[in-house]
Amino acid sequence: MAKKVYPANHAHPRYWGTWLAIALMRIGAFLPWRLKLALGRGIGLLTWRFAKRRRHITETNLALCFPELDRDRHAELVKKTFVANGIGILETATGWCRDPEHLRHRVTFRGAEHMERAMARGKGALIIGIHFSTLDLGGALHSLFFPADVVYRPHDNPMFEDFMTRARRGIFGAAIDRHDLRGVVRRIKSGHAVWYSPDQDFGREASVFAPFFGIPAASIKLTAKIARMTGAPVMPLMFHRNPDDRTYTLEYLPPLENFPSGDDVADATQVNAFIEQAIRRHPEQYLWLHRRFKTRPPGEASFY
Repeated sequence: MAKKVYPANHAHPRYWGTWLAIALMRIGAFLPWRLKLALGRGIGLLTWRFAKRRRHITETNLALCFPELDRDRHAELVKKTFVANGIGILETATGWCRDPEHLRHRVTFRGAEHMERAMARGKGALIIGIHFSTLDLGGALHSLFFPADVVYRPHDNPMFEDFMTRARRGIFGAAIDRHDLRGVVRRIKSGHAVWYSPDQDFGREASVFAPFFGIPAASIKLTAKIARMTGAPVMPLMFHRNPDDRTYTLEYLPPLENFPSGDDVADATQVNAFIEQAIRRHPEQYLWLHRRFKTRPPGEASFY
């Protein structure tokens, strides 16, 4: 598929929808908390009802990963996933457009001693983040306790990319294109912590097949490669919205042991095991809307 070509002038009518989206995000960031939750739930329910393709992907992922659920519990989890990700839009707006200091009273941070010990080694750190609906707000809340850079995927729309990058640079020390491996390594070797999310399917060439909820999943090799190139500890970070929908918990676990091991499958399996552990705490908050099992081993049919 040909890549979309965008006009250089951001005043072009092609960007009017982008202007509106950015304006709505800025407004949404300053809404009262209850109104944010209500609006997010509404967005989630509308998406659940009308985004049939995304609902099919979510239903498929959850059926694969939670086969023990009966039909009613499965349907409930699908709907909760859309609601959580709808709220996540308002959380993202809040993380991008507001000073995270105003949310300090809503955060519980656990396991800080693990990160403190890791950073005291002087080799930087590679933080394993996860694509939860709270991802960008989680990054903003994390900045209240530890500085970090972030690896991200640039947006195709250059105007939204400018907005998103400026917002993330206000949260993180640097926003690094996911294709800029040298930049990631350079920042870590300079003693920085870099937030990195290795839980999506980037295709066969970049991956090995490792179990994820018991299913062979294309799992990228780059996590182990970065750790090998830098000697940095790999720090598992959990973050989620609590059941009261008003507070958040961030928690560092001890760094991965014997990582990298030199065995790409074993390393990817260890990373996936942590990600699965984190998801099982609050499965509805994960981004099940993406095709996590898109790439299949040779000879296997598509799940989607």
